[in-house]
Amino acid sequence: MKYVDEFRDPAKARALVKEITALYEKIPAAHQGPLQLMEFCGGHTHTIFRYGIEQLLPDWIELVHGPGCPVCVLPMGRVDDCVALAERPDVIFTTFGDAMRVPGSKKSLLQAKAEGADVRMVYSPMDALQLAKKHPDRQVIFFALGFETTMPSTALTVLQAEREGIENFSLFCNHITTVPTIKAILDSPDMRIDGFLAPGHVSMVVGEQPFQFVAQHYHRPIVITGFEPLDILQSIWMLLRQMADGRCEVENQYARVVASRGNTAGLQAIAQVFELREFFEWRGLGSIDHSGVRMRPEYARFDAEQKFSVPNLRITDPKSCQCGEVLKGAIRPWQCKVFGTGCTPETPMGALMVSSEGACAAYYNFGDLQELLQRREKEVVHA
Repeated sequence: MKYVDEFRDPAKARALVKEITALYEKIPAAHQGPLQLMEFCGGHTHTIFRYGIEQLLPDWIELVHGPGCPVCVLPMGRVDDCVALAERPDVIFTTFGDAMRVPGSKKSLLQAKAEGADVRMVYSPMDALQLAKKHPDRQVIFFALGFETTMPSTALTVLQAEREGIENFSLFCNHITTVPTIKAILDSPDMRIDGFLAPGHVSMVVGEQPFQFVAQHYHRPIVITGFEPLDILQSIWMLLRQMADGRCEVENQYARVVASRGNTAGLQAIAQVFELREFFEWRGLGSIDHSGVRMRPEYARFDAEQKFSVPNLRITDPKSCQCGEVLKGAIRPWQCKVFGTGCTPETPMGALMVSSEGACAAYYNFGDLQELLQRREKEVVHA
């Protein structure tokens, strides 16, 4: 297939659903309760809801939404750090658009901008570097966040700044890594995940090898997955085929984009500029060892945490907001007490409602809001 509409063919989708349904008799675990398949990436979650994939699947398959939205897992204290940096009079603070409305304990970056801070939306770190060239009398900080998908572009921008001798550019580094997060989910005593849809864009950078531990040590099948409806359905079928055959392997459904060894040049740039942090705080998942990166000492002059005073406070989420439970896959977004009422895209209480990859935003934008709220009310009554 060469064109996007071919990956959205209803006839092919129905054929895949038929094949998926036929595997029920060959999977003994499916007879003991719903199989829980986690799509790690928020991009997958939005595809699932935009195209109604969950409604197509038989009821013995349950899709669990994982923490693969880098904006969503950012703890509230790091947002407060962003605001503190942005409010410095000598700073132009640059960020991707979906991070601007994420609430901190007092305000978001968008609110800080409304109050006079120089906060600017950019489409890439190179945009921030261009601003630094245009404003040599100002300090330009780029809010660097994302999984391995966005690390290469950030690293290459730092290397470009070094080559050009641009000293008024720096990163507030919040890049995070995928593998320790999956491990934390598998080690969680209250989680039962039968298989994983691995993130396609991350795999484009890191390749297949980093996910081998899921199959080899945890004995769970895992399939690297693309982002179109037929990608999702084919990957679910591939997971179930592994279960039916008694296999646990890493398979690559997204081979048209993902090479088995990943992107060598991107990985080299990451290794040159970044090193693992001892630990990093995640919203909902707590502190996870070696799950984030920081800048190597030789690039300290481009590190905003080294150049400026950062509060670095740990702030707990509001008790009424259950972002943490949603991120862990413990509850669905509509089961959160404030979903669709106290927390909406216009009045967000948590990052999952404002991020373009947030699970709550997917449910709110593509689900039947009234039906979801009624389901929540019924659960409260029965509880």
